[in-house]
Amino acid sequence: MENLLSTIKIQVNEKFYVKDPETSILGKKIIEKSIILIDEIGFEEFTFKKLGDLIGSNESSIYRYFENKHKLLIYLCSWYWSWMEYRLVFTTNNLAHPLEKLKKAIALVTEKAEDDSKTTHINESILNNIIVAEFTKTLHTKEVDKENKEGFFLIYKRVINRIVSMINEVNPEYKFARSLASSIVEGALHQHFLQNHLKTITDCNETLSPTDFYINLIEKTLKK
Repeated sequence: MENLLSTIKIQVNEKFYVKDPETSILGKKIIEKSIILIDEIGFEEFTFKKLGDLIGSNESSIYRYFENKHKLLIYLCSWYWSWMEYRLVFTTNNLAHPLEKLKKAIALVTEKAEDDSKTTHINESILNNIIVAEFTKTLHTKEVDKENKEGFFLIYKRVINRIVSMINEVNPEYKFARSLASSIVEGALHQHFLQNHLKTITDCNETLSPTDFYINLIEKTLKK
């Protein structure tokens, strides 16, 4: 699996960018350093001018790749969910037992991501911090319906629907598979956020992870 994953190019919607950042050294540097900068200062404080200062390039060069910082954030989030989808497919493909397959999938989407050395210009561990802190900002906008019709969230929805299919395999009679799957994926991000910042309103800590919580939840919820 590792060798196969190293040959795969993560695909994202071409509407996110003006020029594909994967096609040039500068483009890859924009992606690499934007992840670091957003993680350090937050999306609200992030600007293309600050990114330009960090990479030693003028602001206009970044606009040649991305129309605005919202599109850049959507690009980063979409790249993350596409990377997650590949991991889901290859990690669960050979698992025959439906519950074990579902538990493996839940572990992947709820655990703290580790950096993947095969993607040299993207640190998935840092990008995971951004997903936890900033992903909902790509959804909670006035343009969400328009962007959804244009396929901006297609990969994210595909990840959830793969888990929906696994839930249906475990218990075809369960009526809320989509609600459960979407609650697990987005809820895990929220639990990580609470664990990092509002520790008194979550049971997740150094010994109990969001993965532990959601696996416990599906085992009890889907029990026939």
